Amino acid sequence: MRERQDARDARKRILRSPSEIVWRPWRPGVHLQALGVLVALGGCGGGHDGLPPGSRPLTFADEFDGPAGTRPDPARWANDVGGTGWGNNELQYYTNSTRNAALDGQGHLVITALAESMGGRAFTSARLKTEGLFQQAYGRFEARIQLPAGRGLWPAFWLLGANFTDVGWPACGEIDVMEAIGSQPSVNRGSLHGPGYSGGAAITARYTLPGGARFDQDFHTFALEWDPGTLAFSVDDQVYVQRTVDDLPPAGLWVFDHPFFIILDVAVGGNLPGSPDASTTFPQQMIVDYVRVWQ
Repeated sequence: MRERQDARDARKRILRSPSEIVWRPWRPGVHLQALGVLVALGGCGGGHDGLPPGSRPLTFADEFDGPAGTRPDPARWANDVGGTGWGNNELQYYTNSTRNAALDGQGHLVITALAESMGGRAFTSARLKTEGLFQQAYGRFEARIQLPAGRGLWPAFWLLGANFTDVGWPACGEIDVMEAIGSQPSVNRGSLHGPGYSGGAAITARYTLPGGARFDQDFHTFALEWDPGTLAFSVDDQVYVQRTVDDLPPAGLWVFDHPFFIILDVAVGGNLPGSPDASTTFPQQMIVDYVRVWQ
């Protein structure tokens, strides 16, 4: 165990030191102006040209280093709070409590779903987002995560269009990099939602771990490589589907050419994946090793 932790720490030191990245809240005027310069220079607006992540600028990273029980960095993450059902009749109330989202002191973020009543809901959990703090169009979005398992659990690592408050969903677009149903612990889903293909009609592909392995037994890397007109989904560097405008239904609109922000959450119950039953134990945890984004 100690050798694994040492190797992990070494990877983090190679990736970056704290002085390499200065985090500032998203400021549309300033950052869009900078984006325009990058496009003019052939930067992120033109795709990554096949370069591996280490050869491209790192634009966002959270390694979740910090004392156990502390909140994730507020310069990177905000909380959604409430128990509205979230459009899916879900059973959890999302809180901003460290009981539901906190660092573990070993370089991880832990999102915990608890069987406790709050706001008229039978469960609590957390939903973290970078809305207003970080957003990006194109590049590589990657997270290394160990998932919970059990009927009625719905962990996800996903992206939502930054114009959500202006145009609503699904016009803003949604990209599910990792979406898992707890009763199917070996299966990941990568999906696109947009006008004409949302909810139960989303464009979805599945990746199943080989050899009966399960996503709750170890960490796995979920990634999206996003270029203009193309999105490639992978698990542990195995690309399992690539999407283009040709995959859309006849009336569908391509809405993946503007900035998106990141969301991490663990939902409980709802139309999908269904309610927990007697076989589902609580608490349940999604453990996030890191989230990184490259141009």
